[in-house]
Amino acid sequence: MATLETTVDGLKFKNPFVIGSGPPGTNVKVIKRAFKEGWGGVIAKTVSLDPSKVVNVGPRYAKLYAADQKEVIGWENIELISDRKFETWLDEFKEAKDEYPEGMLIASVMEEYRKDAWCEIIERCQDAGVDAFELNFSCPHGLPERKMGAAMGQDPAILEEVCGWVMDVAKIPVWAKMTPNVTHIEEPTAAALKSGCQGVSAINTIRSVMGVNLETLRPEPTVEGYTTPGGYSSKAVKPIALRMVMEIAQLIKKEFPGRSLSGLGGIETGADAAQFILLGSNTVQVCTGVMKFGYGMAKDLCEGLLEFMESKKFETLDDFRGLSLPYFTTHAELVRMQTERKAEQAAAKERAAMVKNDAEWDGDDFVQQSDALSR
Repeated sequence: MATLETTVDGLKFKNPFVIGSGPPGTNVKVIKRAFKEGWGGVIAKTVSLDPSKVVNVGPRYAKLYAADQKEVIGWENIELISDRKFETWLDEFKEAKDEYPEGMLIASVMEEYRKDAWCEIIERCQDAGVDAFELNFSCPHGLPERKMGAAMGQDPAILEEVCGWVMDVAKIPVWAKMTPNVTHIEEPTAAALKSGCQGVSAINTIRSVMGVNLETLRPEPTVEGYTTPGGYSSKAVKPIALRMVMEIAQLIKKEFPGRSLSGLGGIETGADAAQFILLGSNTVQVCTGVMKFGYGMAKDLCEGLLEFMESKKFETLDDFRGLSLPYFTTHAELVRMQTERKAEQAAAKERAAMVKNDAEWDGDDFVQQSDALSR
């Protein structure tokens, strides 16, 4: 019988579905709700030591609708990291683990480019009992002036240095969350894994402008008549996420065997999750999906993934993780393979046209048959 249970970096997940860092993990109430609804893990909203500079605005979301103007296919946010006191978070980490000890609780952390700050936040969070860390090097908006988020994650040298600081004090698994807002995602990924991080997460949101309101002529989401580029998510980003997950998985397989990958970006169904796992993901994260459908979607995700596994007779996630990776190659190789196949087909057709005895001669194909015998 198929099972969704999986162990990643020593962490035992009852299923691979993890709440991605953001509003769905913004306080202990919603974290406990997620565990109650059956999520395998929760990555809390990103915390920092000093949230005093974190000031959110509203509205801070904008949606892209399909042609029917009902289905949301794209979602932009200009939301910042947690604005709640760090000490409050420490208390809530403890409370969540006390009530749901089997749920994997992962702290997402972000700090300025200071070693002492990174070491302090890691030590204090792990003392509060969290199971693992996700280092936020990927938020595409907010606080770039403090060299936080993607401003740090886009520089592999800084990324490797900071991850090194973390790994010196971390006693639990560490994942580095990658930004898609780079040319080659393999470069920051390699930097994080060289530092000793057990794994990476990918992808965070894509820097975007959702659109312009043609009535007001103002870009959205509009705050006091203005906006700022934000992070794009939801199902429309899935093809981009899958491409980057594939690239990271190939890098891990080649240069960092044994390291883990948590895939995210537009996952809304068990079938979506299956595709990420087929391309190498150990776990899959959902954030915007929860904002669209609620915490109860965990049940549908599990049922959908199990249905896929049973249809293919896979008993565990490891039975099919990365199974589709070998089927990527270069365009030049595609041309070579197709040319070779066509040549083989042509040769087979010629062989088939050769008559073996007089009874096979046909008036309709007489010229072709004659030609085949002359070669």
